[in-house]
Amino acid sequence: MPADDPLVVAVVGPTASGKSDLALRVAETIGGEVVSADAMQLYRGMDIGTAKLPVAQRRGVPHHQIDVLDVTDEATIARYQREARDSIDDIRGRGLRPVVAGGSGLYVRAALDHLEIPPTDPDVRARLENEAEERGTAATYAVLSERDPDAAQAIGRHNVRRLVRALEVIEITGRPFSASMPERRHLHPTVMIGLRPPRELLDERIDARVTQMWRDGLIEEVKGLVPQGIRSGRTASRALGYAQALAEIDGTMTQAQAQAETAQLTRRYARRQESWFRPDPRILWFDPSADTGLDDALTHVEQAIADNG
Repeated sequence: MPADDPLVVAVVGPTASGKSDLALRVAETIGGEVVSADAMQLYRGMDIGTAKLPVAQRRGVPHHQIDVLDVTDEATIARYQREARDSIDDIRGRGLRPVVAGGSGLYVRAALDHLEIPPTDPDVRARLENEAEERGTAATYAVLSERDPDAAQAIGRHNVRRLVRALEVIEITGRPFSASMPERRHLHPTVMIGLRPPRELLDERIDARVTQMWRDGLIEEVKGLVPQGIRSGRTASRALGYAQALAEIDGTMTQAQAQAETAQLTRRYARRQESWFRPDPRILWFDPSADTGLDDALTHVEQAIADNG
């Protein structure tokens, strides 16, 4: 029977590492429900390109924070934090165990950790985005390095969206962005497991997934989202695979070019995910390609639950 203070389980790792399947298996085994921490799976209708687990394959396990936004909505970390924590509290309140699963590192931290979400200002954000586009990512990184070197080092040189966000927070609050960066301190008793396949295998999985996305009808899915306004969605229209599918539909990319760019950018994104999660000492990593990798991960979760009482 679940404890009075049910343990939260987190399943993290790079894209195409097998998180969704393992989270489902964990939830079935321990009496849990899944809370997605994938920014793109929030969107209704964006199924193929986000590798969203179809309802028929969820084996009756409830999934939360999936299909909650329209493609014209902007996904914000503040909204996700509020609603994901509501989901976690609801699951725990019913004596069950939340299984938070995803590769969007900041979303995982927002759901699980003590994290202050600074305010936002659309006008300031738009101006800073325009400035970043005009001067380039390297120059934007240099500006943040002057104003908040700790934040610049933590974000890195290539994530222009987060660089802009840091500059926005500094301008609005007058405080360093690094002052609001998450602490590695969980809100509830939590066990974190990570999946990390060998890099060569992960790249192969990503390439195969991209090819399969097109075979499964990604172009048709995106054509169906155009009347719903995906082109005007600030977040949805930039999603990996969807931006390239739109380019193919518009004739500015061939299918081969769209697939190649999607695979290349997804591999790069997987590297960033690994870099985000790697420094967190609370995560115990497993190789899903090893003979007993997934079984060992599940055993670790069960032992953590036993230890938690």
